[in-house]
Amino acid sequence: MRTTTFLTFVGDQCGKAKEALDFYTSLFPNSEVKSLVHYAQGEAGGTPELIKYGVFTLNGTEYRVSESNYDHKWSFTPGVSLFVDSDSEMEVENLFEKLVAHGGMVLMPLDNYEAGDYGFGKKFGWVQDKYGISWQVNLTE
Repeated sequence: MRTTTFLTFVGDQCGKAKEALDFYTSLFPNSEVKSLVHYAQGEAGGTPELIKYGVFTLNGTEYRVSESNYDHKWSFTPGVSLFVDSDSEMEVENLFEKLVAHGGMVLMPLDNYEAGDYGFGKKFGWVQDKYGISWQVNLTE
């Protein structure tokens, strides 16, 4: 048994999943869009240009994705985020800067923290990208 993260693009983000996947896979080595299945014409939940189901990897970790044009009453929330650990300060800074520069919003500025402040890293930042996905970026060394 294993778990994975499933991202569903709805509301204002519906139709932006492929753009987001291309951006995300450009940020990490060993990343790719593995498969995309689109809705059939007339199929409930979407239109042929929308992703019904997809699989992609970020640095070897697998994720799932879909889009739905139903009138959902929910979307992405910062309460659930992708947490990125790195032992390279340059990687942490570059990732944070790229997420912000690509239309992201800083939730917590990337800053140095004394050990114990958060308990999991020496430099930490939190950003919500332009697609609504929340990222926590953490320096582990």
